[in-house]
Amino acid sequence: MAPSFYISRICIGSIFIFIFAAFLYAQESSLEERTREFLRQRIEASGHPPAIMVGEIQIFSNIVLPQFYLERTYRPAWSDNDGPLSIADSLIAGIRNSYQDGLRPEDYHLEAIENILSTIRDRQRRNQPLNHLRLVDLDLLLTDAFLVLGSHFLGGRVDPVTLDPDWHPSRREINLGTVLNDALANKRIQHSLKNLLPRHPEYFRLRESLAYYRTVKNDGGWPLIPEGPTMRKGDTGERIKALHNRLVLAGDYSEESLSDEHIFDDIFDETLEQAVIRFQKRHGLGTDGLVGRETLAQLNTYVEQRLQQVLLNMERWRWLPQSLGDRYILVNIANFELDVIENGESVMNMRVIVGRHYRRTPVFTGRMTYLVFNPFWNIPPGITANDVLPQLRKDISYLATNNIRVFRGWGADAPEVDPATVDWSAITPRNNPYRFRQDPGPNNSLGLVKFMFPNRFNVYLHDTPARELFARVQRDFSSGCIRIENPVELSGYLLADRPEWAREAITAAMRRPTERTVTLLRPIPVHILYWTAWATDDGTIHFRRDIYNRDQRLYDALVSTNRRQLTTVSE
Repeated sequence: MAPSFYISRICIGSIFIFIFAAFLYAQESSLEERTREFLRQRIEASGHPPAIMVGEIQIFSNIVLPQFYLERTYRPAWSDNDGPLSIADSLIAGIRNSYQDGLRPEDYHLEAIENILSTIRDRQRRNQPLNHLRLVDLDLLLTDAFLVLGSHFLGGRVDPVTLDPDWHPSRREINLGTVLNDALANKRIQHSLKNLLPRHPEYFRLRESLAYYRTVKNDGGWPLIPEGPTMRKGDTGERIKALHNRLVLAGDYSEESLSDEHIFDDIFDETLEQAVIRFQKRHGLGTDGLVGRETLAQLNTYVEQRLQQVLLNMERWRWLPQSLGDRYILVNIANFELDVIENGESVMNMRVIVGRHYRRTPVFTGRMTYLVFNPFWNIPPGITANDVLPQLRKDISYLATNNIRVFRGWGADAPEVDPATVDWSAITPRNNPYRFRQDPGPNNSLGLVKFMFPNRFNVYLHDTPARELFARVQRDFSSGCIRIENPVELSGYLLADRPEWAREAITAAMRRPTERTVTLLRPIPVHILYWTAWATDDGTIHFRRDIYNRDQRLYDALVSTNRRQLTTVSE
């Protein structure tokens, strides 16, 4: 009996020790530790590449999010032993505020986050124990929302390179996991998110325009002006009254004019004419003060389309680096204009000619390092194939008439060829061993100077002998390069730090029949961009035609992205 009794005592003692140990573990395993352990299990079980789900909701930041939790050894970011932290509410507010930046708060798990948080806090009010699994769900959704929204603030919703092969902007790169860790440590969630937005004043002016056009839309939009003959000063009638009302909503009257008690009369007076001209300037139209077919079409464009243009161009600003530089050249392709910017102010402005629709000028950033007076023009293969070869097959004298010489090969020592000795009917773009070069002179397609910022597109700024084209309102006539209106003035600006290059020396170099290269002592960034909507520092909003159909492609991509994310979230 004694041995059996002894064994029984040992078993009972072991069971007691096991129960006591389990009790101690349960006491020591806090809510935060259980949440931490299940976070680890969920992420580690998500596979490679990770496919993390919260119920039927997909986590999108499948690369950054697992690394973020690994680096913090899976410690929850948004809760502790007492439940959800107040920073969760701060992120929810930040998600809601994304609407002001033209984004959709529902794309960042807003509904699911609010539902889970409401359920957890209801249990807290009832003094019921919290479910660590729900805290895991909440943590994953909040972290994903911060990372995805942060990435959209930082670089836009759409990757422009996948959208358009001609779009190559310089973009920002930041470790969003580090940003989130810092935001959590400092409890500055919204501040950290806002720091990811573009800092350019132009972006925030568009943001204000977005709010204005949303208000106009919510108020029913603006009235359409009935079709009819061209309206001009001296006309009267109901269409004139409608025109008055439309231009008031557009903000095209001066403050003094708005105080005029006759502003809503049915007379087309000088005040109305000035308002029409201001509207035409803002929309890139001819400023004749007449309301003809084109001006009427712009007046009758629905507010929804203007809202869309503002949204799309805010997205484009999110593709750009945080700073364009203290001093730079900016070309807006859609506006056919160039500005030289110093410390945020335009110090020089001129008209430009950009590429035709089928030879679109690309979007990219370069660094101008030199200019060439009286340049030769080595005609690119594309222009050779599409323009030169067809012309000389018709008439070989085309080459001599245009001072174009032929060389066999592209090397510096390539021998010149007599074009009369070549059977041009047998030469195709695929088997063309010849290079065509136009000599310097007043009829050279590059004009008297070219401004070089080496790039893979072989695009640069240059003069042009076709000066009459600058008088056109829409100036898309080039083969991709940018022809500038005032080459002497731009040369003088770029060479201002070289006393030997005063205006007289520049014009003399342009008159000489020989090519001359001049290096810039201060290279300057060149940003070639595409904006169809922007706002000036006085709040005036401008719109331009989408000459390359880039707006529609971007809009389609944004809608497609929204649908894909919303379907995933709501299933």
